[in-house]
Amino acid sequence: MDNNNYQRATFAGGCFWCMVKPFDEEPGIISVVSGYTGGNKANPTYEEVCSETTGHYEAVQITFNPAVYPYEKLLHTYWQQIDPTDPGGQFFDRGQSYQTVIFYHSEEQKQAAEASKNALQNSGRFDKPIATQILPAQEFYPAEEYHQDYHKKNPSHYNRYRHGSGRDAFIERHWNRVTSEQQLREKLTPMQYKVTQENGTEPAFRNEFWDHKEEGIYVDIVSGEPLFSSFDKFDSSCGWPSFHKPMDMSSIKGKMDTSHGMVRMEVRSQNADSHLGHVFDDGPGPEGLRYCINSAALRFIPKAELEQEGYGEYLQLFDQK
Repeated sequence: MDNNNYQRATFAGGCFWCMVKPFDEEPGIISVVSGYTGGNKANPTYEEVCSETTGHYEAVQITFNPAVYPYEKLLHTYWQQIDPTDPGGQFFDRGQSYQTVIFYHSEEQKQAAEASKNALQNSGRFDKPIATQILPAQEFYPAEEYHQDYHKKNPSHYNRYRHGSGRDAFIERHWNRVTSEQQLREKLTPMQYKVTQENGTEPAFRNEFWDHKEEGIYVDIVSGEPLFSSFDKFDSSCGWPSFHKPMDMSSIKGKMDTSHGMVRMEVRSQNADSHLGHVFDDGPGPEGLRYCINSAALRFIPKAELEQEGYGEYLQLFDQK
């Protein structure tokens, strides 16, 4: 280190792409390096770590000036980037290499980490035990260059990955609930907010996509997670956008809805938990399903704009047709 007053902190919080930017933007942070630590193999590769055979965790090592940004503040920032109750990984990423760990570099850091963990456990913020481990720091091996500062090198993919993995939605739900509501009201139209946040329904035949036929994909208006493709859209004459199926079943979840004296299956987005609409068994497709979705819950990305919007990987869907 260039300055004897600088210190190091090492945190594992799942995918290291998502653990750099939150610290990198803070004053007093000298550097944030993505890498591997905690295992038994020297100089491991990304593929070796992902194979779960090295014992390493994906982690970030932070060089910081404690006079400007104290270690306790780093801990506070760290907790707000992860799901500390998940013992099996983080969000989409499963396995030991994606588990959460605080690696302490001194007895002072160990005590601060334990106190911070106990305070979080006793705060009542989470209804499950805090699973994050606290372990002594070991040799840290920087990851391959293309992993460093990934949020700067590939911002579109980085942002889409954060949204799609569920990390952003989790952070908003558990740490920024009030701010999130204010931001959503500013971001969304009154109808979009009513539909996605209050389980509302927009008027039939008087909504944006009920008769929309352009090629592209439909994403969650709140989080941007991909939901439906124009290839699966059909005219059901119901006055709302209708689809045979979602692009990926893991992008949605069902919930029994007994409101208004009816029994229906509500459809919600997996990560943002937005109300989308309902699914019925009167569709013409192979599965016989009709996903009746509110236009107000969707944003449409035309085929020609998929790349620039960060959804370039879905262009292959159109090449196959």
